[in-house]
Amino acid sequence: MAQQITKAKMALDKEFVISEIDPRLYGSFIEHLGRAVYGGVYEPGHPTADEHGFRQDVIDLVKELQVPIVRYPGGNMVSAYNWEDGVGPKENRPRRLELAWRVIETNQVGTNEFMDWAKKANTEVMMAVNLGTRGIDAARNLLEYCNHPGGTYWSDLRKEHGYKDPHNIKTWCLGNEMDGPWQVGQKTAHEYGRLAAETAKAMRLVDPSIELVSCGSSNSDMPTFPEWEATTLDHTYDYVDFISLHQYYGNRSNDTANYLAKSMDMENFIQTVISTCDYIKAKKRSKKTINLSFDEWNVWFHSNQQDKEIEPWSIAPPQLEDVYTFEDALLVGSLLNAMLRHADRVKMAAMAQLVNVIAPIMTETGGGVWKQSIFYPYYYTSVYGRGVALNPVVTSPKYDSKDFTDVPYLDSSVVYNEEKEELVIFATNRHLENTLSVDIDIRSFEGFEVVEHVVLENEDAKAINTLQNEQVKPHNKGESYNDGGKLVGILPKFSWNMIRLKKTKNK
Repeated sequence: MAQQITKAKMALDKEFVISEIDPRLYGSFIEHLGRAVYGGVYEPGHPTADEHGFRQDVIDLVKELQVPIVRYPGGNMVSAYNWEDGVGPKENRPRRLELAWRVIETNQVGTNEFMDWAKKANTEVMMAVNLGTRGIDAARNLLEYCNHPGGTYWSDLRKEHGYKDPHNIKTWCLGNEMDGPWQVGQKTAHEYGRLAAETAKAMRLVDPSIELVSCGSSNSDMPTFPEWEATTLDHTYDYVDFISLHQYYGNRSNDTANYLAKSMDMENFIQTVISTCDYIKAKKRSKKTINLSFDEWNVWFHSNQQDKEIEPWSIAPPQLEDVYTFEDALLVGSLLNAMLRHADRVKMAAMAQLVNVIAPIMTETGGGVWKQSIFYPYYYTSVYGRGVALNPVVTSPKYDSKDFTDVPYLDSSVVYNEEKEELVIFATNRHLENTLSVDIDIRSFEGFEVVEHVVLENEDAKAINTLQNEQVKPHNKGESYNDGGKLVGILPKFSWNMIRLKKTKNK
């Protein structure tokens, strides 16, 4: 039976610029958690492992995603992590009780190994320092070890460990989720703000070129949100460049229409944090603008029950191994849209995480690797979402759900790459029954023609991918066409789409 058609409109103009997109918006995250490191990026003896034990099949997929930056080593684990345990000869490295996830950390991968991996994967590193059990001293020493050229104790120790040249890590997180009662070394807002400010000052003395990220609230449901941001920024505002946001979503009530609207929650979170940053800017009469690092975001709920059954103090057990559905991929596409619509302030982000742990990439120990459903919107947006974000004027019919009112059926973001003469529209059709026909005014993009319309669609909201069977994958048979100065985008029901246009040479 033919789908019924719902109509929407969009107007685009080259002048409707939100901002240049910082490529780091498409970052990710690898924590010493579950099989993210051991059995994920690092598996000596695997058929594809290189001489350092890194899985080449995983590196290939990370390179395919064009991940520009990866946050490391945590996450919750960083709040009780002694970085010195992970450097030097591997046979001398201690095994430790890792308190965040209650496992044994073997420390066979540490700072230097991860920097080696990052080079192979064509990515930068966003390094986190421990402000839970430690503070200024450990942070400045780690920075000296990583970035100072030589002639000092810590920089010479790096050389002794086989790394003559400094790592030159430019982006540093001042702790992780320090407001959380689950965090080792939880702080009040004033305690954290003071410690983060003094740590930032010391780190900048070691290397003035670094960028620093202050901890925001662990999520927008924290009882102290957004007072935490206001109080901590009162201390850190002059010394940091970013504040972090963390948020995870899930369809616990099995209400798909409500679930697909949750990107509106992310948007509200972003807007609230921007407002709070700008309040402190006004309060301090500052000329400086603090930007946002959304350095943990994803869907996370599928594995919650099985994670409770893991035996404590095992080594790299399968933790947080969510198996993602088709509807999860649609929400991920819309979460990326929400960040792109705020590209003027969201300059960095990290899909948490990259391999095996709530991840787009999954591996079998000793075996193959495969792409989860969420891989695809992340891949297309990362690869084709480079340039400037445009602000589309959208007219869309709306619906109400359990938690949200006035949810547009059409959720979109638009990117213009002037250098490539390319215009890219990312669009989710949230309508569960109807095709969305979108009239798109592209008069300011004269001579631009559709070169590709990728569609991610599936009749089964709960369809998943496994190593043996990929049920959720895109096709490029989307129906979009030019009609004079208008582009007509046909978005199938319950689908994620990328419509890519290029300027034709003969016009």
